[in-house]
Amino acid sequence: MNGNMMAYQLTLTSMLAHTRRLYPDVEIVSRLSDKSLRRHTYRQFFDRTRRLAAALDKAGLRRGDRVATLMWNSHAHLEAYFGVPGVGGVLHTLNLRLHPSELTYIIHHAEDRFLLIDESLLPIYDQLSRDVHFERVWVISPSGKAPVPFEDYEEWLGAADSDFGFPALAEDEAASLCYTSGTTGKPKGVLYSHRALVLHAMAMALPDQLHYSRHDVVLPAINLFHANAMGMAHAATLVGAKQVFPGPYLQGEPLLDLMEKERVTIAGGVPTVWLSVLESLDRHPNRWKLMPELRVQVGGSAAPESMIRRLDRYGIRVIQVWGMTETSPLCTISTLKNGMEDLPESKRIEIRARQGLPEPFVDLRAVSDDGEVPWDGVTLGELQVRSPWVAAQYYKFPAAQDRWTDDGWLRTGDVVNIDAEGYIKIADRTKDLIKSGGEWISSVDVENALVAHPDVREAAVIAVPHPKWQERPFAVVVLKDGFRTTPETLHDFLAQKFAKWQLPDAIVFVSELPHTSTGKLLKSELRKQYQNWTWT
Repeated sequence: MNGNMMAYQLTLTSMLAHTRRLYPDVEIVSRLSDKSLRRHTYRQFFDRTRRLAAALDKAGLRRGDRVATLMWNSHAHLEAYFGVPGVGGVLHTLNLRLHPSELTYIIHHAEDRFLLIDESLLPIYDQLSRDVHFERVWVISPSGKAPVPFEDYEEWLGAADSDFGFPALAEDEAASLCYTSGTTGKPKGVLYSHRALVLHAMAMALPDQLHYSRHDVVLPAINLFHANAMGMAHAATLVGAKQVFPGPYLQGEPLLDLMEKERVTIAGGVPTVWLSVLESLDRHPNRWKLMPELRVQVGGSAAPESMIRRLDRYGIRVIQVWGMTETSPLCTISTLKNGMEDLPESKRIEIRARQGLPEPFVDLRAVSDDGEVPWDGVTLGELQVRSPWVAAQYYKFPAAQDRWTDDGWLRTGDVVNIDAEGYIKIADRTKDLIKSGGEWISSVDVENALVAHPDVREAAVIAVPHPKWQERPFAVVVLKDGFRTTPETLHDFLAQKFAKWQLPDAIVFVSELPHTSTGKLLKSELRKQYQNWTWT
């Protein structure tokens, strides 16, 4: 017996057809740039997505051609998520927060043919238009009529073939393309196959993972242009969950208003989003009635224990996840194993603040100069991963192939320990670890402790050159509005948890910290700013 099974292809169109057949009346809700709400059902979504595929086919899209998007989170962006790859094209989500020069480089490198853009983002396009050439540009306008001379998305869809048949696709064909944030060197593209995205969505939805179901209402407060939006749109579509898109309004109060109104049960975003939500809740603790056991998946950077505790007090359960653009993106999810709910609260919080357990079909290991490190929760090594949804190379960038080992593991650049249960904890990025007097100091641990102080809104800890100790930790802190404290007070606060040699030798206050386009701390800018600091 050879064990042959039916050659069923894992594609986004098969996912789409399944949802249309079983959940036709479930809603998709979008907040548009004019703050109005637009509602569709999955039946309408399927029809519009099919029309988009037909319109692209008529426009001359060839298999593998790239279609770029400059869009907020909306029903139209979701249509592009499925309609572009559904006709054999490659969806290329452009990061609207990048500098025009970076966008220009990425558009040229990807060789994008067409562009879908929200009307409110046309000023960005104006900055690019002399340096890039799209064959056609379609504008999504809240008013239903794009400004001259652009083509209107709704008119274009309305004229398309409503009976268009999606072509047969192979699961290993490219479906979408996303570029890294480019904090070191040029941004690099990652191509995702249909198979990778389908398997990633299935793993996310499993009960011991993020447990997406048809009973959920899902709100991605992470931009759809960033690393597949943590897989939220694909997983929600797979299970037929109601989807709610917040558009450009990712601040605390508008998010809370929308979550209350639409009865959201799962939301996702980077820690800065949830810090904004917490500030709104602290100002108006009884204003919003959120769904019981509201779950939020937090990625992009580590969620501090203090943030997890504060959200717990409002009945909001943080589920920490970890991943990268190169990993589709999720590889680990921090949920508790059987029996762990009976542990003391402090221990449960400590486990939940770890980046979690590997998902099914994700292999991981931590490697030091001496080889793979033991799973003892102490020994540090660089995290390496492999999975059906982990990239094997960058798109048209062979010079970066050393990012992968000879036997196919992705070198993530994250320094971690792994405990005996299999939970990973990120200590730092390899470039952000601080080596002082021969000892390693985790900047992440000190940052998380600083933001636990009631006066601190955000903190970054970097290594600054030191004449005696090689380098020393240096803290840059943003205080909450209206709050005041001193470096000495924060130093004493940290001394309750850290040894003297681990404490920052200097603490400075600033009004804001630099961030990447995806919300991560841009420590390279801080290191450059304070590299000539004079120690006293």
